[in-house]
Amino acid sequence: MQFPGPSPRLALLAAALLSACAAGGVPGQGGPRGQGAASGAFGAYLAGRFASAETDTQAAADYLLAALKADPDQPELLNRAFMAALLDGRADAVRLARRLPDNPAATLLLAGTDLQAGRWDRAEQRVKGIGRGGPLQVLQPVLLAWLQLGRGQPDQALAILRPLAEGNRLRALNALHAALIADIAGRTREAERFARMAVADQPQPIWRLAVLAGGVLGRAGKPQEAARLLDQIAEGGDDAALGAAEANRRALLAQRGVASPADGWAEAYTALAGALRGQGSPDVALVLAQLALRLRPGFGPALVMVADALADQAHEEDALGVLGRVAAEDPLAPVIGLRRAGLLDKLDRTEEAVALLRRLSDAYPAMPQPPTRLGDLLRGRSRFAEAAVAYDQAIARLGEVKPRDWPLLYARGIARERSGDWPRAEADLLRALELSPEQPYVLNYLGYTWAEQGKNLDRAKAMLLRATELRPQDGNIADSLGWVLFRLGDLPGAVTWLEKAVELEPRNSLINDHLGDAYWVAGRQREAAFQWRRASTLDPEPEELARIEAKLRDGLPGYPASTAQR
Repeated sequence: MQFPGPSPRLALLAAALLSACAAGGVPGQGGPRGQGAASGAFGAYLAGRFASAETDTQAAADYLLAALKADPDQPELLNRAFMAALLDGRADAVRLARRLPDNPAATLLLAGTDLQAGRWDRAEQRVKGIGRGGPLQVLQPVLLAWLQLGRGQPDQALAILRPLAEGNRLRALNALHAALIADIAGRTREAERFARMAVADQPQPIWRLAVLAGGVLGRAGKPQEAARLLDQIAEGGDDAALGAAEANRRALLAQRGVASPADGWAEAYTALAGALRGQGSPDVALVLAQLALRLRPGFGPALVMVADALADQAHEEDALGVLGRVAAEDPLAPVIGLRRAGLLDKLDRTEEAVALLRRLSDAYPAMPQPPTRLGDLLRGRSRFAEAAVAYDQAIARLGEVKPRDWPLLYARGIARERSGDWPRAEADLLRALELSPEQPYVLNYLGYTWAEQGKNLDRAKAMLLRATELRPQDGNIADSLGWVLFRLGDLPGAVTWLEKAVELEPRNSLINDHLGDAYWVAGRQREAAFQWRRASTLDPEPEELARIEAKLRDGLPGYPASTAQR
């Protein structure tokens, strides 16, 4: 739900928006109100800083606003309190923003309040005051165009965006907003042309772009083009496909996704937030998402952005609360259901997550995403037989199995193998390799399992050699190759690769155990005992620990025990 191809310089926006503009020191180092007041603020300031770093927006706002009350004239504290209030959706943010003329986020917030009040000139003054030479030039034309529409001047609005839509590398963003403005203004032909431009460079447009452009095309009398855009999303196979399911099509194409200048600004903020989050700037993405929600409360894409930012910092309960604000009739609701299930599982509310995914699976009987996610959840909980059944359902919904579907065959193969159904597991893994022969993890899983079974060892060796070429720094794959060489009797090769595996994954009990076995057979019994002892300290599974203890006592089964290290 983000626009592709953001300029690399957009990363600078994070520094611009999140700058504290600290003209003074930190609270507690004196100031106009004197040392006593500042010292009273210092503890709250530190707690607020820590909460901000943890993305605990509520605690950060509570502490920093309390600190500011005790030391109201400290510049850095003022900036930080404002940002905390904005990120937590507090009303205090507008009041504090008026004291921060040089803070870009404050300027945008105030411009938004002017926009909502119809103070077009004042809003335009603020937007232009940020300057076009900095990173905000990405959004500035779109924001100004929507202001012109608010004034009732669609010609001027389209004149701002037309040259950018026709030649700018951010064509999708500018052309889409031109299409939305022309659509609202009743300029059907222009809206249709701009909508086509918005998706022209997108081999597979992302969900939000496809939905908005499709709505414009549908209202322009081109329902087949609109349907094709949503078909592309549905065929993509990711979570967004669920939002483009047939059951949602009519609602998606009938609604006007952006109906006002405030909606347009919210859309632009959310698009840029998605781009910046993808570039590794989650803090600024959260700022922009909150600015969007000020303009458009309950806006699904912005709420998802906020929830994702919270979940990234392990605030799953807060993220669930944010997702709960999305209306049940929102087109994003089924996609959000998948996200909610993942959060519930992380909170160990697994049965709630399972029930939710099963409801989604029943509600969308043609879509593979809910049962796929259910299979992943159950497999992660070691409920392998149930996971295999869920994957059965997902694969049955695919119709024709395509090369992109190899992960689903791989996942079902793992679930079947772990639940004791090796013949069908092997068939799945071989089919996954047939669909995509260069997948190192499939090569590794199948090759290692064959090595464990003592079958197809030469083929397993060839597969694992290729896997190590594809993932040379993967300790588990190096271990698998070492293990198959051990089973083939190539002790020098086995030791070499198993030593490399231990270097790459030093805290893996199974890899250390394998190296111990190779050392023992190579006549290096003291080193073998050392590796086995180390393996026993690295939280092995109970049955694995029992085997290690037996080897420490009796040596390796099948080999002389007289030199076992006791």
